[in-house]
Amino acid sequence: MTESLMDTKDVKDLLMKVSALGEDGGDVRLKRIVHRVVSDLFRTIEEFDVQPDEFWTAMSYLTRLGQANEIGLLVPGLGLETFLDLRMDQAERQAGIEGGTPRTIEGPLWLAGAPLSKGEARLDDGTEQGEVLFMQGQVRDVEGRPVAGAVIDVWHANTKGGYSGFDPSQSKYNLRRRIETDAEGRYRFRSILPNGYACPPDGPTQQLLDALGRHGHRPAHIHFFVVAPGYRKLTTQINIDGDEYLHDDFAFATRDGLIPEVKRVSDAAAIHARGLNAPYAEIGFDFVLHAETAAAPKTVVERAHASA
Repeated sequence: MTESLMDTKDVKDLLMKVSALGEDGGDVRLKRIVHRVVSDLFRTIEEFDVQPDEFWTAMSYLTRLGQANEIGLLVPGLGLETFLDLRMDQAERQAGIEGGTPRTIEGPLWLAGAPLSKGEARLDDGTEQGEVLFMQGQVRDVEGRPVAGAVIDVWHANTKGGYSGFDPSQSKYNLRRRIETDAEGRYRFRSILPNGYACPPDGPTQQLLDALGRHGHRPAHIHFFVVAPGYRKLTTQINIDGDEYLHDDFAFATRDGLIPEVKRVSDAAAIHARGLNAPYAEIGFDFVLHAETAAAPKTVVERAHASA
């Protein structure tokens, strides 16, 4: 039986030198992580007999991934962002935190600085024809008490699956707002129902998904951050019921409890009362927050974002 290179002194010494484990200076935790990651990569190369041209093809792929600014697409597409959420769920359960609105992935398309409104807002700029959506609900704590002054940061795609700030055809902050809840913790907004989107068909993320025999589609959804003093930040999104990719999201973000009913309203009197001339959609959804605690990891994630 051929000896594994991983068991040889030469490779073991190489890994120690690469990570500087056993040397003074540097971050010890980082050294251990680098040692593990490079060790696992070495082992993968050996186990699957990865050839040099295959290795450099992979390095070229990573270069193109960064140049295309698609790391934020591939991370959820490989389940990594969902895995981080599952770890946070586990940590919260171990800290005695149960229930509340499920979290799910942030995705790569949030922008800071969306206009802030009190109680209600209109998200769309009125330039696109789409099915009008009215969404409303309440922010509460786990005891059912309303959370006044919570800020709901909401963003979603247009009817073509594009996001303002990334889609040059849209106005600044179109379909993006921050809404401060009223004294009863209530919020409401008007918008248009979004469509889902797919990874750029010629991009490196879809190239890998094609090689895996996977699609790159997301169901229609609406993103939210919900924050309030003394409460754990909630990062979540709701999915639009009836979408063909509802339970086949390439980013693995669909979770039970995040698929509210979409009510279609066709009553003439209700349409007139809304100032409309066509049927519209309604969604009711409440957010339930947990009090902040030092017993569980923080929910405010520091990560790079695009600027508006």
